[in-house]
Amino acid sequence: MIVLFVPAGFTQQGQPIPVSPQSAPPPPVAQEPDQSARGRIRVAVNLVLIDARVTDRNGKLIRELKPEQFKVLENDRPQKVSSVEYFDASEYDVSQPAERKPLIVPLTGLRPPENVRQELQKRRLVVLFYDLTSMQPDQLLRAISSGQEYLQNQMSPADLVAVVTFGNQLRVLASFTNNRDALLRAVRAIRPGKDSELADTADAAPAPGEISAPEDNGAAFTADETEFNIFNTDRKLMAVESLAQLVRDIPGKKSVIHFTGGISQTGEENRSQLIATADAANRSNMSIYTVDMRGLYATIPGGDASMGAAQEIALFNGSAVLRQTQMRHVSRDTLVTLAVDTGGKAFFDRGEFKEVYQLVQEEGTGYYLLGYYSADAKQDGRWRRVQVKVDVPGAHVQFRQGYYADRDYQSATAQDRQQQLGDAMRSESPRVDLPLALSTSFFRLGDKEYFVPLDAKLDSSAVQWDEKRGNHEAQFQFAAEVRDEKSHKIVSALQDSISVTLAADRFRRRPLLYQGGVILPPGHYRLKFLAREDATGRIGTFEEDLNLPEPQLTKMELSSILLSNQLEAARSSPEVKRSGLGLDTKLKTSPLDTSGGRIVPNVTRVFTTEQKLLVYFQAYLPANLDDSKLRAGLVFFCNGEWFSETPLATASDVNEKTRVASFRVELPLGKFPVGQYEVHAIAVNANGEQAAFGQNYFALRLPPTGAGRASINSTN
Repeated sequence: MIVLFVPAGFTQQGQPIPVSPQSAPPPPVAQEPDQSARGRIRVAVNLVLIDARVTDRNGKLIRELKPEQFKVLENDRPQKVSSVEYFDASEYDVSQPAERKPLIVPLTGLRPPENVRQELQKRRLVVLFYDLTSMQPDQLLRAISSGQEYLQNQMSPADLVAVVTFGNQLRVLASFTNNRDALLRAVRAIRPGKDSELADTADAAPAPGEISAPEDNGAAFTADETEFNIFNTDRKLMAVESLAQLVRDIPGKKSVIHFTGGISQTGEENRSQLIATADAANRSNMSIYTVDMRGLYATIPGGDASMGAAQEIALFNGSAVLRQTQMRHVSRDTLVTLAVDTGGKAFFDRGEFKEVYQLVQEEGTGYYLLGYYSADAKQDGRWRRVQVKVDVPGAHVQFRQGYYADRDYQSATAQDRQQQLGDAMRSESPRVDLPLALSTSFFRLGDKEYFVPLDAKLDSSAVQWDEKRGNHEAQFQFAAEVRDEKSHKIVSALQDSISVTLAADRFRRRPLLYQGGVILPPGHYRLKFLAREDATGRIGTFEEDLNLPEPQLTKMELSSILLSNQLEAARSSPEVKRSGLGLDTKLKTSPLDTSGGRIVPNVTRVFTTEQKLLVYFQAYLPANLDDSKLRAGLVFFCNGEWFSETPLATASDVNEKTRVASFRVELPLGKFPVGQYEVHAIAVNANGEQAAFGQNYFALRLPPTGAGRASINSTN
């Protein structure tokens, strides 16, 4: 593990170094951008391509428009339309099957030949996309039957259809073709199996204060199951993004009929991936029509035999049933967002799907593909708003709203690079070029403030290291902004510039850890964090809601339940240099500083069986509570079932002045079975006067084969 920011700390073998917190507000990173970052379209050199559908007052297509009848504006500046192509499938729609020309367009990510591109102007491109990870066997069988019905009875001579599945990997069973028999064979080859049994979105996490153990069926694991995405459902969204990249260079609109059992978001990281997926689809002229194959059915309260029963108070207060219903709606919200943001439509509660295919065929029948060379030759990476108008009375035009210009990062000035950070910070669209994970927690400072640690982890394999004089060097920029949820004003911010230099014998591609922090009063905030690797300008962003509760001074309360596998002493490292643009906090010591050293949070909450688990939390005591009678313990649930618990123990440290009791529990993980865990912390007064609860989660895996440990500490 390599650490980026080390004013005081040192590295034990294979571990990151903690850092001192930062707080602000310094001046904003950059000015607010002029335009919001809605859907993108692809740019090749300076040529901009944008599709537009033109209809009259009655909704009928207007054909045979001339280039001079179009007016295109970019950031309110007129552009010269250089090309107009009309894609119209109506000619082939009325032809006989025997008249169809045999055609196959491979999904290879390569630009098809010019003669094929001309033929595609008379075709309609449809993808039957089966998400095996989200559908139960009966749902998948219904989706397969629907696809067969379409291919046999509704497929038009103009339709070129592809069949794609996603299980452990994205698989193309049939490229775009009008060969009905080949397509039917591809659909029939899909079989219910383990991939279709991975997800059931009817369950939900327990409410605060409840000790409930819902079954974990593995739906939250991504395809590669790395520590950066093991706890979210991004793999379903990343599969759609990969499909968009695969069809990007095939001209024309691509309509994806997405058969799914729902996509549940498990955190803010999913929101970023959802927007990134929609952006990739927009750049590829791909519209997504999501079809919920769960259909219309009466949900069994508490779930059927496929999931574990609710336990403890959730069994009696109805919260398990409420969460079950909420999760169903959450999974549908994701489908609606994915469809609407890409120009498609979401379909729910249907037992018959003929209307889905009819709508796809109707909306893919006729549209114009306009091309123009942007008059703005700057490669500044800025958002450019596009407007399309036609000189036809009463005409209605549907078009994509804009695009991001290319950026020549290497020749950018220092001001341009600072502006890039500001644009990324203000953009509604996430940046996912640099893999990034962020962990936040909160610890009370007195009665009016909280310390919020910001712990970020980067995938070093995505970093471009420079080799100079036998060393490996890299430079990074980190920035964070916290905005008030109501006023949207910046209440705290930080920006750090960090350089890392590693000797060749110490260089290993291990995750990089950054640590900072902000001090905030109680309230509801929106945090945005970004990291940039300066050699290439690649950026990763992460957004999260921060809800810091108003302290209840008459009740015992707990801080965040922090999980770690590392405790560090204070020592500096000469291999990391930092220059901060934020103001240092007045906090002399961090709440994570204990008598044994500083606790370094495990950002991704992924542990191996050779490590120790360190659970740390604080209890905030009312004035009338006897701290000598305070006890706390942990309860572990593995894969949804009770596994073990620790005895109630006294606090490791009590500050009589601040009325803060700190608890630190260390457990070896060698005897824990591999799986996903919920850990519940329970603090009680011995007389039963008050109690407080908190929880967190983690994944336990076997250590990688042959994995060694390395340190960047020059003195080790």
